[in-house]
Parts: sequence; C-alpha cells; structure tokens
Amino acid sequence: MEEIEKEREMMRAAAAKTAQKIIQPRAAEIDATGEFPSDLSDALGKQGYFSLLLPEEYGGTGGDITSFCSVIEEIAKISGSSSFLILAQGMGTLPIWIAGNPSQKERYFAQIAEKNCFTAFALNESEGWTDVPSVKTTAKKNDKDYLLQGRKSFVTYGSIAHLYAVFAMTEPGISVFMVEDGTPGLRFGEREEKIGMRGSVTADVILENCRIPHESRLGEEGDGSRIAARTLTLSRPAIAALAVGISQGALDYAIRYAQERVQFRKPIASFQAIQFMIADMATQVEAARSLTYQAASRIDGGLEGTEEASWIAKLFSSDAAMKVTTDAVQILGGYGYMKDYPVERMMRDAKVTQVYEEANQLERLLLGRRLLEG
Repeated sequence: MEEIEKEREMMRAAAAKTAQKIIQPRAAEIDATGEFPSDLSDALGKQGYFSLLLPEEYGGTGGDITSFCSVIEEIAKISGSSSFLILAQGMGTLPIWIAGNPSQKERYFAQIAEKNCFTAFALNESEGWTDVPSVKTTAKKNDKDYLLQGRKSFVTYGSIAHLYAVFAMTEPGISVFMVEDGTPGLRFGEREEKIGMRGSVTADVILENCRIPHESRLGEEGDGSRIAARTLTLSRPAIAALAVGISQGALDYAIRYAQERVQFRKPIASFQAIQFMIADMATQVEAARSLTYQAASRIDGGLEGTEEASWIAKLFSSDAAMKVTTDAVQILGGYGYMKDYPVERMMRDAKVTQVYEEANQLERLLLGRRLLEG
C-alpha cells in the first residue's frame, strides 16, 4: 500500500510539473482561439497521459481511478480545457477496460498506447441525453456484421477521435460497439461552439449504414446499459477532480490577488469580507477534494456504495466549483470580468462539470431514489 501511495504521489508531482511547464504558457491562448491544441495533446500523449488507465501489459501506466483523478486535478488547476482532454480520453477508454475481451484489449489498447489514438464515449443523443433507455441509434445484426444507424450528440473528441465507443439498440437491448475512424458511413456534425472548455472538440457523431464486424462489439448483446452505468460511476470522481482542480486554481489566484491588490492604502486581504470569502472558498475546495478521493478510493478498493459515493462527489464538487470560481471573479472585481485575468475562464470552464454526461439535476434524482429505496 505504501508503494502504491508513493507511485500516486510521483504521478501527481509529474502532472503538476507538466501543467506549469508545458500547459500554463498556452492556457489563455487555447481558450482565446478555441482551437484544438494538437501539439499540446501530442506532448501529453508522449508523456503517457492518454494511457493512464491502460494496464502496463498493454503499454499503459497502469493507473487506478485515484491516480487518474490526481492527474486531472493538477492539470485543471492551470487549464480546465487541457485537463478535460485527459478526462474525455479516459471515458472513451473505460468501456474497453470494463467489457473488452483479451483480444479486443490487445487491439484497441495497442492503438491508444503506441499511436496516441484518441477515444470517444458516444452515448448521448439529442433527445435522450444520458437517459440510456432513450437511445435511438440502432444496430441491426447480420450474419457477418452489424449495421449501425443513428446520431450521437455532444461527443467530446467527435471528428478527431480514432476510436468511438458507440451505444446502440440491438434486439436484446443496448449494446456497445467500437467504431474506428474511417469506417464507411461514419461522419460528423459541425464543431460545437462552447462558452468554456474551448480547447476540446465537441461534435455530433453520425452513423449512416455503418457496417461493424461482430468482433467490435464489447461484451454481450444487451450489456450496454451495465457498461454505460459502470463507465459513468468510474468517471464521476474524475469529473469531480476536474472541478476540484479548477476550484483550487481559482482560489490560489484569488489569494495572490487579494494580497497584492491595494485599496484604501492596504491590501484587500486585510478586509474581513475578503477573509470570509477566502475561508469559505477554501472550505468548499477541501470538502470537495475529500469527497472526490473518498469515492475514488472506494472504487479502487472494490468497496460497496461506489455509485452513491460517485454521485455525491460529482454533485458537491461541481456545484462548489461554480461557487468558488464565481467568488474568485468577485474578489477581483472589475478585473475578474476581464479576459486578461484567468478567473473568468475558470468560471466558464467550471460550468461544464455541472452538466457533463449527467446533469446535476438528473444525478440528484437518481441519488435520491437510490437512497429512498434503501
């Protein structure tokens, strides 16, 4: 256990160094241009950040959910958008991790580890969002393949991913298929313009009579709902870690600013109103961090109650991120509203953590039902 903790701390320290050295000089530019930072993503890939969840025998770093969260948090302190790239890669990888057979893992993990291939999690649809029973995309089984037809919405890495985990309706229920870039009939909608996370690419994935071989299906037919639920349970702490990182970055900046900004011939940090705001912000960040790593630890330890802990961590951390980043803008006053300062970007980036994959309102509904059912 001590060795595992040492490896996690080394991974966290390396991520913090990467964020400071490679990402910080580009963070504002990426947000301003809204362009996908291909050179930055290449650098992250070469350092193994897109293979965090891959077992070592397949060329990955063998990281667990706790390590995954720590890397995401450290990078999010500097750039939520850059951290989001790693999070989205993990979500696209998780279905293979959960349901892939040895042959599939060998095939797909090799592409990710050796070629830095991007992966995408394609569950959402315009009508159903993350409501699994509302999936309209279909997969009709033939003797040699499946014929996929449908449209997936709000797919991170849509149009630039090499591998897409597509959820589609088969006769026994929802199933999951790995669709590779270049498959005939696979095309994409226009890139979405977002208020935050502007360095990530979001686009619809359109499937028009895509023929997918049987061996590209993950798990059994009808196993898709379980795979989707498990993927979301494993990824919610990572979304929470993204929120924690953004919050910590905003808090750190607000503290430095309050110590340097002079009003009425004294630093505004000397004013009780600012001190109270900083104290409340720090409390929320630390509480969110505790919930996040408690959930990650339960998952890594194979303990019961992981789904509830995962929901709670994501709910609290994302709401805290919006509160903390908004307060950071308030502490900076008029400067906080200007793009010359990073806190307004942090506030915009934080918003996605409340709506990504499952909106907080839906998660509250699901969590409430689970707790009341006992």
